[in-house]
Amino acid sequence: MRFSRIKLFLALSRTPHGLLDLATPALAALLCYGGLPPFGVIALGLLTGFAGYTAVYALNDVVDYRVDQEKLKVAGPGRKAAYLDAIFMRHPLAQGQVSFGEGVLWVAAWAAVALAGAYRLNPMCAYIFLAGCLLEAVYCRLLRVSHFRTLVAGLVKTLGGVAAIYAVSPHPSRGLVLLVFLWLFCWEIGGQNIPADWHDLEEDQRLRAQTIPVVYGPEGAIKIVLGALALSVALSLLLLLVAPLRFSPALAVLALVAGGYLLLLPGYRLYRTKDPAQAAALFNRASAYPLAMLGLALASLVN
Repeated sequence: MRFSRIKLFLALSRTPHGLLDLATPALAALLCYGGLPPFGVIALGLLTGFAGYTAVYALNDVVDYRVDQEKLKVAGPGRKAAYLDAIFMRHPLAQGQVSFGEGVLWVAAWAAVALAGAYRLNPMCAYIFLAGCLLEAVYCRLLRVSHFRTLVAGLVKTLGGVAAIYAVSPHPSRGLVLLVFLWLFCWEIGGQNIPADWHDLEEDQRLRAQTIPVVYGPEGAIKIVLGALALSVALSLLLLLVAPLRFSPALAVLALVAGGYLLLLPGYRLYRTKDPAQAAALFNRASAYPLAMLGLALASLVN
């Protein structure tokens, strides 16, 4: 298969974003395990996580196939997208660059890998993965139904981190799992889902989609964004205080700086401008937040 052809499938799965997302389960596992898990768990976890994100992101485009075609008619396939999910191509399935059957097979193959790996790690991880796939399909179907679909997106994005906790700790603290869940949930809502919908605001309005920016407008949406981001940064500090992985005071300060730079600062710029380009910038910066936190977590192991 030629590399140009492979890139179409990588675009279908938004692989650059998926690779960044791998930092989320890795981070959750480190925080809750208190250190590095056994090498076998790390290797299987990375493979399973990659397969899971690859399958779920592609599932989004498979389920949203018709809607994405409508969006392309509204915006035009040549529209320049400045955010991470469109690095290779925007919606290759809807553009006819990948056939629907190929898309389904791609999703099924990677889902099978993810399911097998998840079950091997812990059967609970397999159940969480299946729940994530189901919720992703529900999220897509709610586009013209309710703006509360944003909450479903928050659930889906947290499941990778939650599954990673169960992969390294069969019986984790429920309070710790809840704290990780809320932290990632707020990060997804404020830094990912609403900014992505804001970037597509004009298209969604013409399609009569129900999203937070469409329903509440920029003024209402930015309040939710800033509230969610501020809560995520505050929860990160609480998490560092109670997680088994201990952070030095200096690393804890750097974690807050990372939250300020990657979440709060671009959120403030969006508040000032209400510009869709700034929504894309927030999305891109927020996508790097788990990776930055993972780097600090790894640094804590050598302190």
